Amino acid sequence: MNERLEKWLLAGAPTLFMLALFAVPSAIMLLASFRYPGEYGGLAPMSEGRGLTLETYRFFFSDFIYIRVFIKSIIMASLTTAFCLLLAYPLALLMSRSPQRRRNAMLLLVILPFASNFLIRVYAWMLLLGPQSALNRIVNALLGLFGFAHVQLLFSPFAVLVAMVYAHLPFMVLPLYANLVRHDPLLLDAAQDLGANSWQRFWRVTFPLSLPGVYSGSALVFIPALGMFVIPEILGGTRDMLIGNLIKEQFLVARDWPFGSALAVLLTLSVMLIAWLAGRPGGRHA
Repeated sequence: MNERLEKWLLAGAPTLFMLALFAVPSAIMLLASFRYPGEYGGLAPMSEGRGLTLETYRFFFSDFIYIRVFIKSIIMASLTTAFCLLLAYPLALLMSRSPQRRRNAMLLLVILPFASNFLIRVYAWMLLLGPQSALNRIVNALLGLFGFAHVQLLFSPFAVLVAMVYAHLPFMVLPLYANLVRHDPLLLDAAQDLGANSWQRFWRVTFPLSLPGVYSGSALVFIPALGMFVIPEILGGTRDMLIGNLIKEQFLVARDWPFGSALAVLLTLSVMLIAWLAGRPGGRHA
């Protein structure tokens, strides 16, 4: 009896937390997605005889514009995850093989951006990518030397991708570092004794053992990047609307709460599916 009580005490708080802050809001959002929109926005009262409907989902799948926004969001999140992995893996590997004092300093530098406000860091990219910035002048000068037309770095998909990679890079570095730092160096010594060169030791020993960290970091980057709306709103152009911006527009501008709820439900289902798919290979390799 005491053991059962201890289990309930340990699991009770997280369970209530998930019910109050995830299950209940998700249920409200799901119910709202089947409601009719009100005449002046919001939800139509069910007392008027307007019950539940599938019209919002039918509208989403019948108009390719919204599906295209969803696909564009998946592509942008995938590119963000891929670039984060390419940049984070060498850094995490270097950190894991550095001396303890240097390792702690490098880890502090990775998490240091979290000490500043997220919006301030996003607005800083407006200065770095603006038309009068040094980076913009250097890029356009190089393009002019090769006969290419000048480009605008700010308010473009390039600016969105760069800021997305910058914002999510620590979420890839930390899981990879946590995995790589636990690797037994004797395995690399054994592979070297068996005649493997440095490249073979990496691909046959280090990389397979780091796959759980790769899957965890990819999920931690892809999931928030898929629903991101702040960076495209500030640094993107008029054609760079992602699914997060579309949901915000439906709730705050168009006031079509049922359609915004339907988009949020579809996004949540997509995230849960991706998290499940990412967990399966990660669990097997673990």
